[in-house]
Amino acid sequence: MWIIIFALMLICSLAGLFYLLTRFKKFAYVKLIAKDSKKLQWLLAAVPLLLIGGFAFINMFALIIVLIHLAAVWLICDAVGIIIKKLGKKEFKCYFSGIAAILITAVYLSVGWYNAHHVSRTTYEFSTDKKLGQDKLRVVLIADLHLGITLDGDAFAEEMKKVEDEKPDVVIVAGDFVDDDSVKADMVKACKALDIETTYGVFFAYGNHDKGYYNGRDFDYSELESELKKNNVALLQDESVLINDSFYIIGRQDKSEAERASMSELMNGLDKSKYTIVIDHQPNAYDEEADSGADLVLSGHTHGGHIFPAGQIGLLIGANDRVYGSEKRENTNFVVTSGISGWAIPFKTFTISEYVVIDINC
Repeated sequence: MWIIIFALMLICSLAGLFYLLTRFKKFAYVKLIAKDSKKLQWLLAAVPLLLIGGFAFINMFALIIVLIHLAAVWLICDAVGIIIKKLGKKEFKCYFSGIAAILITAVYLSVGWYNAHHVSRTTYEFSTDKKLGQDKLRVVLIADLHLGITLDGDAFAEEMKKVEDEKPDVVIVAGDFVDDDSVKADMVKACKALDIETTYGVFFAYGNHDKGYYNGRDFDYSELESELKKNNVALLQDESVLINDSFYIIGRQDKSEAERASMSELMNGLDKSKYTIVIDHQPNAYDEEADSGADLVLSGHTHGGHIFPAGQIGLLIGANDRVYGSEKRENTNFVVTSGISGWAIPFKTFTISEYVVIDINC
């Protein structure tokens, strides 16, 4: 599926590149400088595209996103311009459609850049009749750091200081902590940053990127695991732990793992009278988890949709049960975070980067 998506993105960006070349050629400065030289007109039209090509120094995904958005917005602006001309029966001396397209895209993606690089604080509050050993349990959830995209090891450490200031009882890391091109020096710093003061500790469940898809980084899975454990992070892979004889935390293996246990297997033998928190990186087992009697399920993976309308497409094709936020099925509360960063693309449109503070009252 991902190969098809990447192929479509490439085709759209190439088509957009050609369309934009024909659009920039319409600006008055091109004809003013090139006069009747067709070759020079095309060369001058290519200059803005060469400047846009600078996004390739971030990564190719950044360039593709900029090209696709600019082409799509420009197409809409051209269509609106044509309608206005027909209704007003008037020709414009200035290419207002092109100017509007550039300005709208610049503002839209600037906001997307800010959303990706600025980490917000999001809160939820739930209640339970089960005893937690205290009046309120504070859980802080982070996911999808994809280390190195918008936050390196030092920047992540600054965010973890904010998390520590929340005075959490428990910190949950719901997968995709590192990416395939994360570097070891950053990984070591990021793992060290997880060693913060909490009441009961930091608990980690892997995502689909943590173990790596290819050999694009200078450390392996065993080194990541070693650094996490060195910094007092509890790794849960289809495992449960009873905290303070009051509540369970279950960490599921990622859906991509062939040997992943079912929720009924994970809940087998647990005291159903105690509150149960499940960490499941991908939010697409809601019915199974609700049927199991879990109280709270925490996920990431979707990045809140990342780039509109990717999240909505994911829902339509059944890739995820939810893209962002909370919902309740039967007696189970579900929370999906948009993540503290994102994958590959340094923009987030119609979503944010965040850490999540969850207060559970009893």
